Amino acid sequence: MNTKTKERGLFALGVAICAGVAALSVFLEHLIPGGLLGASIIALFMGTIINSFFHPSWIKPALKFVSKKILKVAIILLGASLSIGTIMSVGKMTFFVMIFTFLMCFGGGYFVRKIFKLNWKLGNLISAGTGICGGSAVAAIAPVIDADDKDIAFAMSSTFLFDMVMIALYPLMGKALGMSDIAYGIWAGTSVNDTASVVASGYAFSEIAGDFATMVKLTRTIAIIPTVLVFAFVGTRMKQKELQAAGGEGKKVNIVKIIPWFICGFLALAIINSIGWIPASVSGVMKTTSKFLMVSALAAIGLGTSITDFKKAGLAPMFYGVTIDTLVTLTALGVIWLMGLM
Repeated sequence: MNTKTKERGLFALGVAICAGVAALSVFLEHLIPGGLLGASIIALFMGTIINSFFHPSWIKPALKFVSKKILKVAIILLGASLSIGTIMSVGKMTFFVMIFTFLMCFGGGYFVRKIFKLNWKLGNLISAGTGICGGSAVAAIAPVIDADDKDIAFAMSSTFLFDMVMIALYPLMGKALGMSDIAYGIWAGTSVNDTASVVASGYAFSEIAGDFATMVKLTRTIAIIPTVLVFAFVGTRMKQKELQAAGGEGKKVNIVKIIPWFICGFLALAIINSIGWIPASVSGVMKTTSKFLMVSALAAIGLGTSITDFKKAGLAPMFYGVTIDTLVTLTALGVIWLMGLM
């Protein structure tokens, strides 16, 4: 067996390991009642644990391929589950709530990040996960700012821990505040992070609240597009400054070149699905495929991250995430109250 054949075989084995961890994570997700633990976070933690005992150098090219390339394919396929029509109708009612929560995530997050002394990439990944749609937003923004896999893992873990607490507390707080089904659905849909957590906390309140919270959550997902474009521009500018600081010449920003191709694919599928050209059965398959590929990517990230990395990062990312999540929760609640929806 020549060297290239051996390398291809090991590469395929590495990809298969990522897929295997993803498949096991999806299986375990269905065993856990109430959607309390999503497959993505299971895959991330499982990969991290495996990496503590098994981390050969030959698996690194496969991990890079799955965590970077396959992840982008997953984001593209996610667009097939969106409907621009639904987004527009739900968006009218939730627009102001989402605007203020986004401002809190990224505007307030800028100042909170300084307090906890986090690098701008990690801080904004956590803010994106909080303000938009949990792991999907983290995954979409990470490639355009060249985020380290460790930062992705920290951001995912931070948003996950808050969601686990809020799944239990949100329904109790909503009932204690006497919220209507619609008001609660907007609140949960705009301030709980991951889709599985939104669904779990929404339906724990009522079926109507669960349905509405899910629609609001899908509306938030479309914010991935402008957010990624903004961060693509910011990431390019940061690279220019680093190059100039090193004595090189900064190039002018070409807007066309910095637009991530995978986001164009995401938007194209969302538009095609909105027109009705994608049958519901096909859209369902594409969404399922997207989820599995994303879980595989998170498995690859986990397999490249060790428990030691988490120890080195300390508690700052977690404290930052909890602070931003809490501020977003209170902001959404305040705006809903001011709009008279409660």
